[in-house]
Order: sequence, then structure tokens, then C-alpha cells
Amino acid sequence: MSSLVLGTVSCDDKDDPKVETPGNSSDFKVDVNKFEGTIKSGTVTLDATKEHRLTGALIVANGAKLIIPAGTKIVGTGGTSAYIAVAQGGKIEINGTAANPVVMTGASATPGNWGGLVICGKAPINKGTSATAEVSELTYGGTDANDNSGSIKYLRVEYAGANFNSEKEFNGLSLFGVGKGTTIEYVQLYKGSDDGIEFFGGTVDTKYIVSSYNEDDAFDWTEGWNGTNDSWYGVQDASTGNRGIEADNNSNNHIAAPISSPVIKNITLIGRGTASTEPQGMKLRVGTYASIDNVVLKNFSTGIDVEHDETLAAITSGKLKVTNVKFDNIATKAKGKKTDGTSADANAVFTESTTATGAGNGSSVPTWAQGWTVGL
Repeated sequence: MSSLVLGTVSCDDKDDPKVETPGNSSDFKVDVNKFEGTIKSGTVTLDATKEHRLTGALIVANGAKLIIPAGTKIVGTGGTSAYIAVAQGGKIEINGTAANPVVMTGASATPGNWGGLVICGKAPINKGTSATAEVSELTYGGTDANDNSGSIKYLRVEYAGANFNSEKEFNGLSLFGVGKGTTIEYVQLYKGSDDGIEFFGGTVDTKYIVSSYNEDDAFDWTEGWNGTNDSWYGVQDASTGNRGIEADNNSNNHIAAPISSPVIKNITLIGRGTASTEPQGMKLRVGTYASIDNVVLKNFSTGIDVEHDETLAAITSGKLKVTNVKFDNIATKAKGKKTDGTSADANAVFTESTTATGAGNGSSVPTWAQGWTVGL
């Protein structure tokens, strides 16, 4: 949803960016002042010298491709009806660089100012063979673990998201059944009104993800996501941020297969403080598995909260573990709760390390996140 990488980004990413020629091999006509509609076929390459005003939904359909060159700015002006969605079989190629990231932002610096970015793939989920995305109404899920929805590098998604109800919410980046053939690296989700990034099943891997000052969870997964991840940095909004991680398998069937079981290495999560009303650094529940290593948790009332019998059993079996954790200003390191609501000892879920580096620089901003991000 890899080895530890510290220091600067590669020369290829910083100094040798792709150069795309604006235009398309599609019937879709780009109107930068009314950027919406459906790219039904062919390839559309945006002009990085022009600001694109996203006035409604932009859909990249099956067989179509959208290329967004380094330095492109897309401004959502249509509220939460303005979003970008990649359908199954469609592709998006975001070719930002450290010096020139692609920026998707709101018309005003307000969380929830526009919808966000949605990608729907053909990788397995545990909600059924396929399902309908809560945002975009597109189909997602399938049997192709290696499905490829494109490539995203050096992208900032700002002021996106919305929480309509418990079953429908926009996140900064929503990944529905996205496959392992998809590349997602160097992405910041900034000041959204719901989660920064959420995985709905799938097998996609990620590297170098920053989720900062969002109003709900920094990172969220459900529906059987299995991905390998390296270097996550999450910092919560001081007044409205929720959990660092909220992790589920399937709320209706805790043992539904495939079971969520991501691997995450090198992660820092910073919360709002240790007051009794504050949420958890990690909420691991409804049967999720995970292997999470080299962790820094700071400023949460509870570091790791494990809930439901199936999730607690995964600690015993070794399928749920959080190793080499450095706790900094954490009131309760770990706690557990059975399905019947009674408390359980969950301390076996973690091992400690006073030398854990987390995302690369302890609780400070890692080197890899400097320069192309905002607000850190």
C-alpha cells in the first residue's frame, strides 16, 4: 500500500525530467477554463504553462491516458463536484519533479474546497469480485494483482476531500483496487477535509508519502489492501486531525479474503497531544494484518490501539506486528479491546527501539520530503 532511503532524491528525478509536448491523440478538447468531461480514448497531454481550472468531474476512461507534465497546476473551482477520476483500464501519468511538482489545489486555501484524485483499478478486493467506488461511481476490483493505472511522481494534493457520511467521503488520494503495476512516489496530501490517503483493497505499493494537517486520518486502509511501502510521514492538524493510521480488513466480515496485510517500513506519525480526548497513533481493527517496522510515534494519547478478536489473534500468530517503535510523548503505548467490548492486553503487538528513525529523521521532517512539499 523496500529499504530505508535517506538523503537526497536521485539525479534522474531532480535533474532530468521528462519533457512532454502539449496536445493529444484524443477527441477530448482541453479547455483550461472549463477543465472537465470524459477522456474516452487516446492520450491527452496538458500544457504545464497554463493553469487548468477544474470546474467539474474529469474522468479518464478505459483505454484513455492523461499525462500531466512537471509544474502543471490544476485548481478545483467546482467544489466537491470537481475531481479527477481514473477508471479501470485508464491511465494517469503525473511527471512532477522535486524542483517542479505537479500541484492539484483548491480555489481557496480551505480544506474540502474540491474533490480530490480517485483511481480505480482491477486488483483484488474483499468487498466482492468488484464494487462501486463511493466517489465517482466507477467500478473497481478484480483479479489482476499487477494491474497498472499509471505513474504518479512528485504530486501535491491540497485542500481536497469531503466527509458526506460514513459511507461516502472524498480523500486527498483515494485508491480503489489499484494494482501493483502502478507507481506512486513522492506524494503530499495537505489540508484535506477527510483522510489524506486511503486504500480500498488492491495491491499497490507506495514510497515517500506525506500526509499533513488533514482533518481525519493521515493514512487509512480497508477491503483487503496488500502493498509494500517505504517512508511515510504523517503529521496531524492541531485541532481536527484524527488518527495517524486507521486500518481495517472488512467491517462486515473480519476474515474476508484477501485480508489486509500491508508491509510498511520507515514511518513517522505525529499527533495533536496526549489529552484524553485525542485519538490513536494507530487504530488496527476488524481483522487487519500488518507488518510495520522502524516507527516513530509522537504526541498521541494512545500509540497503538488494537480492536476486535480477529485482530488480537493476529498478534499471537505474528501476522500483526509493529516493530522497532520509538514512543515520544505517548501516554499509553498500546491497548486492546475484544469484540465484546472488554479490554485486552495488546502490548505484544510492538517492540521498542530508542534509535528508531521513522521516516528518516525521527519526528522531524525527513530529507526526502524537503523542497517539493508545503507547510512542514
